Amino acid sequence: MTYHPKSDFMRVMIERGFLADCTDYQALDEALVEGVVPAYIGFDATAKSLHVGSLIQIMMLRWLQKTGHQPITLMGGGTTKVGDPSFRADERPLLTPDQIDDNIAGIKKVFASYIDYDSEGPTKALMLNNAEWLDDLNYLDFLRDIGRHFSVNRMLSFESVKSRLDREQSLSFLEFNYMILQAYDFLELNRRYGCLLQMGGSDQWGNIVNGIDLTRRVLDNQIFGLTSPLLTTSDGKKMGKSLNGAIWLNADMLSPYEFWQFWRNTTDADVGRFLKLYTELPIEECDRLGALEGQAINDAKIILANEVTTLAHGAEAAAAAEATAREVFEKGGTGDDLPTVSLASADLGEGISIIQLFVKAGLVKSGKEAKRLIAENGAKVNDEALTEAGRMICADDLADPMKLSAGKKRHALVVLEG
Repeated sequence: MTYHPKSDFMRVMIERGFLADCTDYQALDEALVEGVVPAYIGFDATAKSLHVGSLIQIMMLRWLQKTGHQPITLMGGGTTKVGDPSFRADERPLLTPDQIDDNIAGIKKVFASYIDYDSEGPTKALMLNNAEWLDDLNYLDFLRDIGRHFSVNRMLSFESVKSRLDREQSLSFLEFNYMILQAYDFLELNRRYGCLLQMGGSDQWGNIVNGIDLTRRVLDNQIFGLTSPLLTTSDGKKMGKSLNGAIWLNADMLSPYEFWQFWRNTTDADVGRFLKLYTELPIEECDRLGALEGQAINDAKIILANEVTTLAHGAEAAAAAEATAREVFEKGGTGDDLPTVSLASADLGEGISIIQLFVKAGLVKSGKEAKRLIAENGAKVNDEALTEAGRMICADDLADPMKLSAGKKRHALVVLEG
């Protein structure tokens, strides 16, 4: 199925599973047909990389540009100083301005793989930072001109805040201001750049509606909001997490091989849905692949892993990851792209326990978990079952790289430096 410019953005959102809610579907669809619609999604700089949980929003911006509209990625250089309280049990740790700037620099690397910021014309993407208008706000003027449009009663009714208060968990005044600042972002983007649409996860619905209402009150302009579902895997796990932590999008925080493996290990029931959301394969092909069973569904998972990794890291990285996986899993080799732990001779001393190596390699989170893995016959060293939890590793054992395995799907190499 081929998508055409402008008129097909909403069609893509619906057919591929991106749409949860929209403030005015009919009016937004008409605006999309009539001309180029600038639309934004905000990303707070709480880490040096975004993770897979943000990928659905990145793909929405990509599709927006592919169907003839203008994506705006808004970096939260200002709002990160406050912290979004939406559906959190506690307050986010405060970051320094330097930490925020470092995080933004890391996050920017992700977007270049998905969105075109260089080509000229009305669909050229913009990357902005809300510190541009938030850092120099005069507090009293802001309260008088903007704060007066917000009802505390209404703000307390939003589910993202209400759920926190219902659990009798503290919500600081600092955090309470976040939704006002995000609403102000939408107002400023509309005023400065003609932005007509804010998109985000469904947990942002209240913040988005606030921005629409504020812009109507202050500028008397009609703007729109659209949200995507908050995804969980078919077994109920939060999207973007694994046994070893977040699935980061930056290669310097998670290797392309480990990224590829995350998608290759997708549950059978999620394959079709993930193909629609995270690749650009035609809908019919996504449905066909998602309906496969037995060994064939594993082939579909490889296609999913290759397509997603190609978008994130390039076709060469995807091909290398698949080649490494085939060597590791089908030929019992070590591959060239496995996660690697480098040890200096000084680290070894008189030896290091195999338990410590499994922890250092990120295959387990603790020594207790490593012992349980060994007891359950799930641990291997150089493809041989590990039965001795007390085994010590010395320099002679690492004359060649040592392959550690936790189950059938997770592997790492240990090498001795020098």
